[in-house]
Amino acid sequence: MTLNPAAAPNRAHTHASWQHIPENVVVLCGSTRFKSTFESIDGQLTLQGKVVIKPACLWHADGQVPSAAQRELLDRVYDQKILLSEAVLVLNVGGYLGDSTRREIEYAECHGRKVYYLEEK
Repeated sequence: MTLNPAAAPNRAHTHASWQHIPENVVVLCGSTRFKSTFESIDGQLTLQGKVVIKPACLWHADGQVPSAAQRELLDRVYDQKILLSEAVLVLNVGGYLGDSTRREIEYAECHGRKVYYLEEK
C-alpha cells in the first residue's frame, strides 16, 4: 500500500515539549536498538497518566533480526497499534530515523495521528 502523506488530514509535527503531549493514548515509534529510551519514555508518560503503546519485540536491542515473515507480521500489528493511539511519539535518538520508523510516521500521518518527536529533526 502506498501512503500519501500530502493527503493526510492532520500533519502536525511537534518537536517542542513532548513531555506535555495532550493526547492520552500514545504509541512510541523508533528503532528498537534504543531499548532503554523506550523504557524510560514509557515510564515518564505512564506517570503522567498516559496509556503508552510500544513494541513488544525489541529485536535489535536484543541482537536479533526478525525473518521477513515476522517483519511483515510485526508491521501489520504495529499499524493496528498506531490506529489505536491518539498520537505518535517518535524516539529519534541522535536524529536517527530508520526506514520502518519513517513508514510508521507516514502511516500515522495518513490516519490523522499527531506526530511528536523526542528530539528536533
